[in-house]
Amino acid sequence: MAFRAPTAATAHGHATPAPRPSSWKHSTITFFSSSRLIGGGGGQRARLATAAHALSSATAAAPFPPPNAEYLAAEFSGHGVTFEAVGDSCAVKMAVRNGSAAHLLLPSGLVTSYKPAMWHGAATEVLHTTVGEGPGGRPVIRGGVSMDFRCARTVAVAGEAPSWWSPGGAWSLRDVRGGPTGSISVELVSVEPPGSGDGAEARCVVTLQPEALASEYTVTNAASSPSAAALSGAVCNHLRVSTPDATYAVGLQGSDYRGREPLLSEFSILPPDYYSMPSSPQPRWVSKGLDMLLSGGGGGQSSPRGAPEPDGEEDDNYKHLTAELCRVYRHAPREFTVIDRGRRNSVCLSRRGFEELYVFSPGSKYEWYGKFAYVCIGPAMLEPVVLPPGATWHGAQCIRNPNL
Repeated sequence: MAFRAPTAATAHGHATPAPRPSSWKHSTITFFSSSRLIGGGGGQRARLATAAHALSSATAAAPFPPPNAEYLAAEFSGHGVTFEAVGDSCAVKMAVRNGSAAHLLLPSGLVTSYKPAMWHGAATEVLHTTVGEGPGGRPVIRGGVSMDFRCARTVAVAGEAPSWWSPGGAWSLRDVRGGPTGSISVELVSVEPPGSGDGAEARCVVTLQPEALASEYTVTNAASSPSAAALSGAVCNHLRVSTPDATYAVGLQGSDYRGREPLLSEFSILPPDYYSMPSSPQPRWVSKGLDMLLSGGGGGQSSPRGAPEPDGEEDDNYKHLTAELCRVYRHAPREFTVIDRGRRNSVCLSRRGFEELYVFSPGSKYEWYGKFAYVCIGPAMLEPVVLPPGATWHGAQCIRNPNL
């Protein structure tokens, strides 16, 4: 069942879609609500960050300015967070007292590392990243946890094509809360540039807890907007494994699925043979990213991988990810577990506000513990949620470490 569009906004401008009835039984993951994160002396910092972001957004002809690591360190010190310049990006590094740590990059919002503390006392990396070559030969980090949201205007201005906006690549730091003795929350914000849709705003709060890494997402259609906005999106978690041949997804039995071509964004990791086609040097989805999932792309004669997998229902509660696989599951449980027998490790993934689940495995023909020793799994919202002016969508995901 698709995630329902909000029908009305509350007095605070928030619209809450009706919950989907479910018979799945799963444990509860604590997501920090936005209201719980407000305060703590961050008001002035939030206003400064918002003003700086507004100034940069107002200059339409200028690219998004690189973050200043020294300024951020001076402005947001005292929370157990450090900042480090990495080329044109800034690494935000969080660590809590039990040894768990996480890193994310600005302005991309890419989470490049999550090392939860384990029962044996050491911290173990659970995310998979690689460094490749981007435009102009510059190094590009791929993998990790990336988010791709699209906000399309449902009513076009007379004489103009319908517009859409994505917050990707334009995240700025709004606030840092908490501390190493408990949990640390980093709040990011991205604002739609003036003139392109009347100021939609996206927020992402990444919270490092001793036993989990939680991410909360909100997208608000401005109350002054003349039209509704159709929101869709996906979050991709590249999970490090020994090999997909030793990796299992536990708890998906009974979920409907449909075969899809892989989601390709600037942060995607795909084996080189996924790019090969008999008639073209690049597959037709190479520059479409999330659009392929939204359009229901499923292969066909021009697909680089041959005929699409037929729709079906998962009959294996201990799904082996050894073969090449790319599916979108519906009616999947809100929480399930990924087990890697090779590394003797597991993670629990949970989601809220996303109705679909994206699962990709590159297959097991590649080197153990190598560049393609990963699986990509994450929540997706392919059925657009319509946000009237002033309405807000809320979503969340959590990567929990059950190995303490």
